[in-house]
Amino acid sequence: MKFQKEITALSILIILLSVAASATGIFSSMDSSRHEFTSIYGQTVEIYGAGLYRNDSVSMASQAIAQDVVTLLVGVPLLATSLILLKKRLLKGQILLAGTLAYFLYTYASYSFTSMYNNLFLIDVGLMSLSFFSFLLTMMAFDMKVLQNSFSRQLPVKTVAGYLLFIGTAIGLMWLGKVLPSLTDGAPPAGLDHYTTLVIQALDLGFVVPVSILSAILLLKRKPFGLLISSVICVKGLTMLTALTAMIIGQMIAGVQMTAIEIILFPAFNLIGIVIVVVLLKHIKEPEEII
Repeated sequence: MKFQKEITALSILIILLSVAASATGIFSSMDSSRHEFTSIYGQTVEIYGAGLYRNDSVSMASQAIAQDVVTLLVGVPLLATSLILLKKRLLKGQILLAGTLAYFLYTYASYSFTSMYNNLFLIDVGLMSLSFFSFLLTMMAFDMKVLQNSFSRQLPVKTVAGYLLFIGTAIGLMWLGKVLPSLTDGAPPAGLDHYTTLVIQALDLGFVVPVSILSAILLLKRKPFGLLISSVICVKGLTMLTALTAMIIGQMIAGVQMTAIEIILFPAFNLIGIVIVVVLLKHIKEPEEII
C-alpha cells in the first residue's frame, strides 16, 4: 500500500501521545474542587477546579474525562488493531484505520479549540496535526477500482445510506435547535457556559452533517467514493458515538442536567452504528493485494 511506512510511523506517534494525554486527563482529574464563575453573559457557571481540566466547566470537564477513557480503552486498541490488519494488507484494516484516524482528528481538533488552555495544549495540537496528515495519506492510498470490486453486490446500500441520512439529519436538527433560539432572542445558547463559541456544533454542522448526507447519496449510486467515505464515516461515527455515550454517563454522574433526546438518541445511534459497521465489514471481499 502507498505511504504504508509513513502512515504506520505517524499512527504509532498518535498512539504514544494519546495514551499519555488521555491518561493525564483521567488521573489528574479524579477529584474536583468546584467553584462558581460568572461568564461575560452574566451567567453563573460551575467550574471543575482540579486536574488538567480545572478551568473548564463541570459539563465540559466530565465530557473530556469520559472521552479520554474511550480514547484509551477503545480508540488506541482499535488504532493498533487497524495497523496490524494493514500490515497483513487487508482492505478492512485500511478502512478501519481511516475511520479511527478520523476519530482522533475530530477528538483532538475539538480539544485544541474547545478546552480551556492547559498544559497539554501543544500535545493536543500535535495529535490533531498527526491525525490529519495520517488520515489524508490513508485516504490517498485507497485504490478506487479495487475498493469498488471488493464490496459485495449484496451490500444493503439503502439500509446504510438510510442510517447515514438519519444520523446526519438528526444531529443537524438537534444542533440547530440549540443555536437558532439564541439568534432570535439574543440569549447565549444552552451549554455555552463560559466559552466563546460552539466548537462541536460548528464541526458537526460544517463537516459531519454534510459528509453524512453526501456519502449516503453517493452510496445509493454505488459510486466508489461513496463506498469509501460511507465506510469511513460509519467507523468514525461508531467510535465517536461510543465517546458520546460515555460523555452522557459522565455528565449524569457529575450531576449535569441533560435533555431526554441526548440521553436516548446518542446511545441508540451507538448500538445501530455497531450493527452497521459489522454489516459493512462482512460485505468486503479482500483483494489479493492492497495497492
